Amino acid sequence: MGRDLGGGCIALVPIYVTRLFSRLVGLLPLPSLRTQRILAAAVVLSQALIAVTGSIVRVTASGLGCPTWPQCFPGSFTPEPHAEVPIIHQAVEFGNRLITFAVVITAILAVLAVARARRRREVLIYAWLMPASTVLQAVLGGITVLTGLLWWTVAIHLLVSMAMVWLAMLLYIKIGEPDAGVVTTVVPKPLRQLTFLSAVLLTATLITGTLVTGAGPHAGDKSPQRTVPRLEVEIVTLAHFHASLLVCYLSLLIGLGAGLLAVNSPHLVRRRLGFLVGAVSVQALIGVVQYHTGVPAVLVAFHVAGAATCTAATAALWASMRQRTEPQTLTG
Repeated sequence: MGRDLGGGCIALVPIYVTRLFSRLVGLLPLPSLRTQRILAAAVVLSQALIAVTGSIVRVTASGLGCPTWPQCFPGSFTPEPHAEVPIIHQAVEFGNRLITFAVVITAILAVLAVARARRRREVLIYAWLMPASTVLQAVLGGITVLTGLLWWTVAIHLLVSMAMVWLAMLLYIKIGEPDAGVVTTVVPKPLRQLTFLSAVLLTATLITGTLVTGAGPHAGDKSPQRTVPRLEVEIVTLAHFHASLLVCYLSLLIGLGAGLLAVNSPHLVRRRLGFLVGAVSVQALIGVVQYHTGVPAVLVAFHVAGAATCTAATAALWASMRQRTEPQTLTG
């Protein structure tokens, strides 16, 4: 079960701070398991949403709609009339920044809920990672703006978003497991290793996807006063490499499915794999259409949403390989 501030998961915080936090949390109403899961689901959705709105900022060339950080303009945290920055670009970029508040609020509520419910240390650690990583993302976002949308800063920004989606999904799943349960491995080790390999291939696919973006037509800003640094590599080569990795990823998942059927794995595992295969297939279709239609802006947003979906689904599949269930009691 949980302990003060998550069983000491933040050991660097002075003990009097942890005690004060525990006392304040103890004043909150006890959240039900359903409430905890709803908050965790909101965390997943907010993490995915901010990645999608970030892509909308990029494809609408609104990346420097707020040219400073953390302020929008020098001396102002909100948009203001400016001759060199169209108001629509300001609105899109500022709107994306506002989504950060939703991310922070859901993350904090999740921490408070699991801390009040005195959940096990594992759950508390995943919960605390959400606000901590959000701070990291805010800093990376600031670096991206201050460097003039340098392509590799945009790439890192997106990859960290996908990592946060992964962690948020694990939080959602771990919350649904009983704290006093027993961890059981439900599939053979070789199939767990294949699942791990699928996560590695997903990571490689995401990385190459950011490289395609770095060399692609959507730089995030089209102002004649600024030149956004781009990745000087032939985009066709990058796109084919990215597509090849996606095919490998999908092929591995299909092979994993055959293995799971052969060992008669639990229905939950097979259901999650089926959803993941479907999501990856749709993602591949979107990528093909993008390539042959000149990367229309609307498909970029759908592609990022698909990346978040595939990331969350892969995390769910990985988590299902080991399940925490209530211990069985012997009856005479």
